[in-house]
Amino acid sequence: INVTPLVDVMLVLLIIFMVAAPMLTTGVTVDLPNANAPNLKSTEDIPLLSVTEDRRVFLFDKEVALEDLATALKNDPKIKKSGEVYVHADENCPYGAVVEVLAVIREVGIEKMGLVTDPPTEAKNKVRSRKSGDAK
Repeated sequence: INVTPLVDVMLVLLIIFMVAAPMLTTGVTVDLPNANAPNLKSTEDIPLLSVTEDRRVFLFDKEVALEDLATALKNDPKIKKSGEVYVHADENCPYGAVVEVLAVIREVGIEKMGLVTDPPTEAKNKVRSRKSGDAK
């Protein structure tokens, strides 16, 4: 049996898959959702956790180190009572910083959490997710 044609076909298939595989993982252009959620009734009664642009974390108005956040969340009476936390992150805050804060919240056992946003403006409604480095 001559295996040379079989090897040739397999190499061609391998090249086709190597060329096609990166195309399967490209992003899809989607319209980002608007933040047209109803306003919170009272901001004084809700447990509010803020993350600034420079990654500083505040529980209500008191700055808390990320290492101490779990303890602060466990010991706060408003959070114990409501079992929920609302995260207010600066729009220029790195995504990783928000993820770290959300991970600590989940680690503490708080299942209810929300992200606080401002109502969308006309300019921000036109923002789309980026694909291949292009923004619309």
